[in-house]
Amino acid sequence: MRILICFALKEEAALFRKIAADKRDVDIIVTGVGRKNAEKSLREFLATNSPKLVLTCGFAGGLNPDLKLGEVVFELTDRRGEFHEPQTEKKIRDSQSSSLREKLLAAGAKPAKFFCADRITTTVAEKKRLRAETGADAVEMESGAIHAVCRERGIPCATVRVISDTANEDLPLDFNALAKPDMNLDYGKLALAILKSPGKIGALLKLQKQTRFAAEQLANVLEKLIR
Repeated sequence: MRILICFALKEEAALFRKIAADKRDVDIIVTGVGRKNAEKSLREFLATNSPKLVLTCGFAGGLNPDLKLGEVVFELTDRRGEFHEPQTEKKIRDSQSSSLREKLLAAGAKPAKFFCADRITTTVAEKKRLRAETGADAVEMESGAIHAVCRERGIPCATVRVISDTANEDLPLDFNALAKPDMNLDYGKLALAILKSPGKIGALLKLQKQTRFAAEQLANVLEKLIR
């Protein structure tokens, strides 16, 4: 079964690329950040390819305070585009979705509800608000668009994400203000922000360490999934 795995950032994909290098039935694309980039990249891929399953993977911010750094969480839709609730007692009618769910559980991932945001959620206050408004366990920025395209095509889809920052921690900078018009990080703006606030360097290094650890945990789960 041919699988397409979508990542927003090359940093999210790097470790798994090495693991999947010899897997002919696994395709990987880096879409860029946000719904618009994700939809464009996926449609371009589907114009010439026909995967049987699409996974939208990468980092997610924790909204549920119980989720720890490095925990891998997932949410499924079947061929009809129906989401399956995180509760384990929910019956999944689609056999492929049921099989995928069991494989994800066996790989160490947990079912969760996601919210697809239009901006990076940077503060504890924002996370608490989103948790209260949506009931979601985690937040990211691409999966809504990817699930929508897959629903059009009748392709089963799953969000498989790793918690890179928890519900109880702020990000060290407002990365929304450091983004280019295409929503990817502007490294010039980042350098200027660091020059203005050198005290943030320690927190940025900590975040870098966290995201490296998170990427390792996600790659481990995906490796088990594609065996």
